[in-house]
Amino acid sequence: METTHKNIPYSVLELATVAAGSKPADALENSLKLAQKAEELGYTRFWLAEHHNMVSIASSATSVLISYIAGGTQKIKIGSGGIMLPNHSPLIVAEQFGTLGSLFPGRIDLGLGRAPGTDQVTAHAIRSDRMQSVYKFPEEVSQIQKYFSADNKGAQVRATVAEGVEVPVYMLGSSTDSAHLAAKKGLPYAFASHFAPAQLMDALAIYRSNFQPSEYLQEPYTIACINVIAADTDEEAEKISTSMIRMMFGVLTGQIDYMQAPTEMTDELREVAAHPAFQSMLKYAFVGSKETVKKQTEDFLQSTGVNEIMVVSHVYHHEDRVNSYRIFSEIMQETKQ
Repeated sequence: METTHKNIPYSVLELATVAAGSKPADALENSLKLAQKAEELGYTRFWLAEHHNMVSIASSATSVLISYIAGGTQKIKIGSGGIMLPNHSPLIVAEQFGTLGSLFPGRIDLGLGRAPGTDQVTAHAIRSDRMQSVYKFPEEVSQIQKYFSADNKGAQVRATVAEGVEVPVYMLGSSTDSAHLAAKKGLPYAFASHFAPAQLMDALAIYRSNFQPSEYLQEPYTIACINVIAADTDEEAEKISTSMIRMMFGVLTGQIDYMQAPTEMTDELREVAAHPAFQSMLKYAFVGSKETVKKQTEDFLQSTGVNEIMVVSHVYHHEDRVNSYRIFSEIMQETKQ
C-alpha cells in the first residue's frame, strides 16, 4: 500500500521488563525515566501493557502505573496497551479511567483487549467467570462507552467520575476477530504485530473495508506495533538483541525468566532466532544500526499504510534502551522531511 510516510506519529509500548539482578521497583522507575525521555524525543503516546504472573514483567496493575507515569510527565499521552477487559468489571474500568481522565485531561487513552495477558490458570485466579466476559466483550466495550457518556446521568448504575470525561477508546487485537469489532464500532484499531504478525495484513484490510464512521471516529485509524533494537552499529545491536532472543525463547518454551544480560551472538542463538516458531512471533523485529532499522521501518510503513507506529524494545541495560528509542525518534523525524 502506497504512503508518503509523512507526519506518521510514533509511540511506545512499555512492559516494564524486569532485568536479572533487579527488582520490579527498578523496572517501574526506569519506565518513568523512559516516558520522560520519550516525551522529550517527540513520541506521541506511552502505553502500558497488562500482564500477570510473569517475573520478567512489572506492568500488571496498569491503571495504577498509568497514574504514576502521567504524574511524572507533562504532555505525552499515557494509556493502556491494554486493559484486558475480561479480567475486569466494566464499571471499575470506567471509574478508574474516568478518574485518570479527570486528573490528566486530554492525556489518557483506554486501549481494550480481550486476551488474558497470562496463562489460563492465572486467568482463572483473576476472574473465575472470565470466559463469560470474553463472549460478552463487545457488549462490555459498549457498556464502558455508556458509562463515559454524559447521557448516562439518568441510569440506575453510573460511573459518575467518568461521565463526560474525554478518554478515547482504542480497540486492540492480534487477530481478524478484533478487526471486525473495531470496524463495526468505528473505533481506532491497534494491532499487536510485535508478537502476532501473521494476521496483520488481513486484519488491516478487514478493518478498513468494513469501517463504519461513528461519533468517535470518522475515518479508519490504525496503529501497528513493532520490535526495535537500534544501536550505533549493526554488530552492537545484534549483541544487545541476545537478551530479547533469550526472553522470547523462554516465552515459547514456557520457561519465563528475568531478562538476561546480553552476550556475544552465538551460532546457537542464531539458530534459535531463525527457527520458524520464533520467526512467527518476531517477523517485525528490526535490529541494527540507524540505517538498517530505517530501511526496515520505511518498508513496513509502505507495506502496511498504518497511521501510527508503536515500538516495544526488550533491552537489558536502561541506557541502551534509551539510546534505541533516541535513534528510532531520529528515524521517524527524518521520514517526515
